[in-house]
Amino acid sequence: MENVSKQVVVVGSGSAALTAALAAKEAGMEPLVLESTALVGGSSAMSGGGLWIPNNSLMRAAGVPDSYADAQKYMDLTIGDVGPASSPQRREAFLQEGPRMVDWLTGLGFRFSYTPGYADYYPELPGGSVKGRSVEPDFFDLKKLGPWNDKLNILMPIPFHTLDAAQISLSFRSFSAFLHTANVIGIRTIGSALIGKKLAGLGGALIGQLLYLAIQRSIPVWVDSPMVELIYENEAVTGVVVEKDGTRQALPARAVILAAGGFAHNNEMRQKYHPHPITTDWTVANPGNRGAAIQAAMAVGAATALMDDAWWGPCFIDGQGKSQFMLWERSAPYGIIVDQSGKRFMNESASYVDCGHWMYARNQEVPAIPAYMIADARHRKYYPFGTLLPGITPQSAYESGFMVKADTLPELARALDIDPDTLQQTVQRFNQFAATGKDLDFHRGDSAYDRVYSDPRVKPNPNLGEITQGPFFAVRVWPGDLGTKGGLLTDENAQVLREDGRPIPGLYAAGNTSASVMGHTYPGPGSTIGPAMVFGMLAGRHTAQAG
Repeated sequence: MENVSKQVVVVGSGSAALTAALAAKEAGMEPLVLESTALVGGSSAMSGGGLWIPNNSLMRAAGVPDSYADAQKYMDLTIGDVGPASSPQRREAFLQEGPRMVDWLTGLGFRFSYTPGYADYYPELPGGSVKGRSVEPDFFDLKKLGPWNDKLNILMPIPFHTLDAAQISLSFRSFSAFLHTANVIGIRTIGSALIGKKLAGLGGALIGQLLYLAIQRSIPVWVDSPMVELIYENEAVTGVVVEKDGTRQALPARAVILAAGGFAHNNEMRQKYHPHPITTDWTVANPGNRGAAIQAAMAVGAATALMDDAWWGPCFIDGQGKSQFMLWERSAPYGIIVDQSGKRFMNESASYVDCGHWMYARNQEVPAIPAYMIADARHRKYYPFGTLLPGITPQSAYESGFMVKADTLPELARALDIDPDTLQQTVQRFNQFAATGKDLDFHRGDSAYDRVYSDPRVKPNPNLGEITQGPFFAVRVWPGDLGTKGGLLTDENAQVLREDGRPIPGLYAAGNTSASVMGHTYPGPGSTIGPAMVFGMLAGRHTAQAG
């Protein structure tokens, strides 16, 4: 880091950060990546690894039509006017540069995959896509990383793609799904290990490939090296102070790119900005997301936006006290979610961000935090629940309070302190909907997105199933999140802005450190990582113009 005129410090090591570092290197800069924890990848490595990128080349190769105009129309309808975080210029930059980013990374050696079928979250709206706009990383052998192969923040060691999860959730319901799962576990996982490979999918493959490209280009990555503060001189950012090996040192730089995640694990910030009740216990974001980068930028005059929002989603606390994000659990048949009065208040199969918003909105009227998932014996028999296999519920699940079981619905209601008559009426009404296939209250199962996680064997609506067979069980449902959505206000080049709209020279932000271009919504799978990488790329390239 001797040539300060080319020095770029990237704070964070997730998808936005590593993409920014690669782009800065391509632009002739000398990037250095700083990671505050011992592991690389942040929340991106823990994620599904998908990128929502409309009109990308993989879609075209698969014969799936899309266009800039359709995507723009869809984003305008789903996001609306939420202020400068999602300005027309930022939306245009995302839509124009997203497909180019996919092609650029492909040219560097990154391998993407696209499988039609993971719909946008509002696919029936004008411009929406039923077949989906999300690309994801192909499987990657972590052993290619050499000594870095065990330094990734990976949750899922099994190599599978996003749509594999829907098949895995039906392993006990369909022979084809069972064979599919056997292939994932047997051939991909065990088979690859026998020939000396360590295959990863999802977020592990995403970060694995990006880190591999960074290593190939001799981009240094410092772990256990938190940024302490920004160096701010003459109204410009000129470097950072970092703590490495117990010693603080100043790193002068041409530009600093903040891509260190949000503030999901900063309780003080969550209490200040987010709706209540709120806690850091429900989030599934990387524990390193403590808001330090956002606070450092605010200290030098950076503006913020969307600070009251997050990438919400229903979660449950398992028997070990860990928060688990809910997807197929709430979307599969034979279950509903009710508030503390015993009434349904949402489409349980809808986009998780919507479900989180609905939980907070309902809690203003009737206590709904926690809400309760109510299901009958078939739900537990047919489908996995978190890490629990279908039909196998250890006694510890009940002893820990994670699950509550009763022979009848009235008994279950009393155990949850819900009025038994209200819950019985709610279930009876829902059962009528299940019989006809039409949820007249919340339209569950009407959307192609609802049916991504469903059971096609259940007729006439694969998301609905009558709740009639005991024993019945319940799980407390909390408004968790994948990370926070608010952060530093940036322009179309990812430059951090002041309150008056002027850029702070030398300072950039991307990913959850910045306020999301998606506003308060979530247009499709990968709407977090897609923009994070696009604006990471734009930030990295623009550093050549900084100073």
